[in-house]
Amino acid sequence: MTTQPHRRRRRAVPALAAAGIVLAGALAGLGPQVSSASSHREAPLIASDPAADNTDLYAFVSPERPGYVNLIANWIPFEEPDGGPNFYPFATDAAYNINVDSDGDAKADAVFRWTFKNVDRRGDSTFLYNNGPVTSLDDKNLLFKQTYTLSSSFNGGPFQTRISDAPVAPSRIGAASMPDYQKLRDQATVQLKGGWKLFAGQADDPFFLDLRVFDLLYGGDLSETGTDTLAGYNVNSLAIQVPFKDVALRGDAKRNPVIGVWTTTDRPRVRVTGQTELGPRADRVQVSRLGNPLVNEVVVPANLKDAFNSISPDKDAGIPAVVKRVTDPELPKLIESIYGVPAPATPRNDLVEIFLTGITTKAGGPIKADLNSQLNNMDVNAKKFRPSEMLRLNLNVPVTAQPNRLGVLAKDLQGFPNGRRLTDDAVDIAIQAVEGAAQTGKLVDALAAGDKVDANDNTFGDVFPYVALPNQGAVNAGKSTGAGTSGTNASPAAAAAGDDSAPSLSPVSAQASSGTSLSTGILVAVLGVGSLVTILATWWLRRRRTAPAFTRADDTIPL
Repeated sequence: MTTQPHRRRRRAVPALAAAGIVLAGALAGLGPQVSSASSHREAPLIASDPAADNTDLYAFVSPERPGYVNLIANWIPFEEPDGGPNFYPFATDAAYNINVDSDGDAKADAVFRWTFKNVDRRGDSTFLYNNGPVTSLDDKNLLFKQTYTLSSSFNGGPFQTRISDAPVAPSRIGAASMPDYQKLRDQATVQLKGGWKLFAGQADDPFFLDLRVFDLLYGGDLSETGTDTLAGYNVNSLAIQVPFKDVALRGDAKRNPVIGVWTTTDRPRVRVTGQTELGPRADRVQVSRLGNPLVNEVVVPANLKDAFNSISPDKDAGIPAVVKRVTDPELPKLIESIYGVPAPATPRNDLVEIFLTGITTKAGGPIKADLNSQLNNMDVNAKKFRPSEMLRLNLNVPVTAQPNRLGVLAKDLQGFPNGRRLTDDAVDIAIQAVEGAAQTGKLVDALAAGDKVDANDNTFGDVFPYVALPNQGAVNAGKSTGAGTSGTNASPAAAAAGDDSAPSLSPVSAQASSGTSLSTGILVAVLGVGSLVTILATWWLRRRRTAPAFTRADDTIPL
């Protein structure tokens, strides 16, 4: 695939290339159970608080800037472009965090934290977001805008402000209001002394999939595929590009190349009506969390989803109910009942490596390869390593000249689950891996076509911040323009190029088990982000209390 901005050719790393085939099987637990568009409204409580809801996390080495890593996190799912008059600001009483663990103790060694302020000049004079064409972020016609403060903490030290009053790219209202949105995007992309690049603002939702998975897994015969459910919708993105030395253990990415990344959102523990700013850190509680795509949606059982959003990764391996869902996943059994494709044997210890330890030979797991576990860092203290769920990335894997949307499954070791690029097809990777494609050496015929959504509806950029420009126009009327990118941030049209490893096979119809059903009501919940969410958000934010803590004995998975 040529749409991902990872083009510079690098010399292959033989030790990593050998891992390509065996790693594919480890993706199995992420299967086609994707029912919430990665992490869009995946848990009951956070579904009522979209401004705090993490949707997706991406981590990949910069293709155009050697020695730098890109971390991109999105919030606020299903932003309909015409959702005025307030549109989609970041919450001013929340803290948005990207966390990095370099030594494997499941605690953040680097934290990048964004907080926001409103600049609202509307008062009692108008309801409009703007009262004329907006040609710059300082345009007097832009009546509402936001700024942010970015602070960072390293190795548990105090947070230090890196920039304050930085500009946020506004919601894209339409062509009449914002005739050159690329200019606004460029003005909201800043570089700090020391090399950091930053972006905060609205963007096209980069995740792509067909959500008709709810209808007995695409109609019971894969006939209900080929529609990108998220086409035309936007998200709010935070992107940061930092040098390897700022996130690698001891600042040495050559000796210690593996990092783990996850995002969180903090809210005030008690919210007061009319409160508009974030209080002291001691008064905050974590309300959302995201590392690998699909985990809270399809691995964590329903009664633990809200609690999972509230805990830190160092607690994961001590929760037997969650560990059981990793070693004995639900979805392969569902696929077997519908399509007759036998579920792989359990326990799935390969999934423990994907979700909790990273790929390594040092944890005694079944995958005989070293790729993206912090245990592979030369200066790590193995006694302090703790299994935990996070998106892990090996910074030393060369940038792929011809990225493959199937990532590691297609022996492209820079792809998901070794980090995650914007063009990695998380759904199709999961559909094949959940059925053990790596064990057979070929794709499963019955599911070879996947969901037939192989690329995003908009093209991604070649340079930071990479995400496509936000859409404009109503989604429900089929009028979304899918504006994509322009200027220096443009890239070739999205296509399924570079995917020769995937054979063209027709799906095999199979009768669904009479005892199997999927709730179409969940689909209504996923897509209903309008007035109902607003009502529920108001109710919940007054009643919310800290999620219940786990009180089980420490049943940490032994290494």
